Amino acid sequence: MHIEPGVVEGAKILLSYATAVTAFGLTAKLALGSVRNNGGVAALALRSLLTTALVFCFFEVFPHHAVGVSEVHLILGSTLLLLFGAGAAAIGLAAGLLLQGLLFAQFDLPQYGMNVTTLLIPLWGISLLAKRIVAPGTAYVDLSYKQALALSTAYQGGIVAWVAFWAFYGHGFSSENLAAVGSFGLAYMSVILVEPLIDLGVLAAAKALSRFSQGPLFNVRLHQPA
Repeated sequence: MHIEPGVVEGAKILLSYATAVTAFGLTAKLALGSVRNNGGVAALALRSLLTTALVFCFFEVFPHHAVGVSEVHLILGSTLLLLFGAGAAAIGLAAGLLLQGLLFAQFDLPQYGMNVTTLLIPLWGISLLAKRIVAPGTAYVDLSYKQALALSTAYQGGIVAWVAFWAFYGHGFSSENLAAVGSFGLAYMSVILVEPLIDLGVLAAAKALSRFSQGPLFNVRLHQPA
């Protein structure tokens, strides 16, 4: 979902700074919620370090391909949320993206505001969705495929929607731009199909290895119903 350089240029890029501020505000809210209800400051710090390392790996090591106006990545945002909680997932996405830009992709730094918005606001959205579709008496290791699919589809759908917004905001609704956005959206269908299976596989492993997947490194809700 890295927005390609040149998609939004000039004064228009100022909007991305405003949306990034909003995204960071939502991240602070999620982080505060984690401190209050998900293990405290130390647990959030440990999980955030782990999610940052994972996100950096997702972006730098996992296969990714430029398609249309952006790149197709396996981001695993819903997986991070389920395993580590929304606060740590948001911090990890923002920090991992920044770390990758600083170390390996400086040409992406001008687009950081757009990219971090594209990652964080959908994550905030699925944190709300999880509260609606997962019953309070259900631990995350017991999620159904339908629930995992809903979370993953909502997250990836949010990413596609934001990428489309930036593309249309930057270059309008020309036939060429419509085709580029469409090709990106179609390519992302593969991620939408694969990620729920990864979620369920990771959750099954966490359940089978419960003695190793409890404690400050993991989301309290992973094994304990709310």
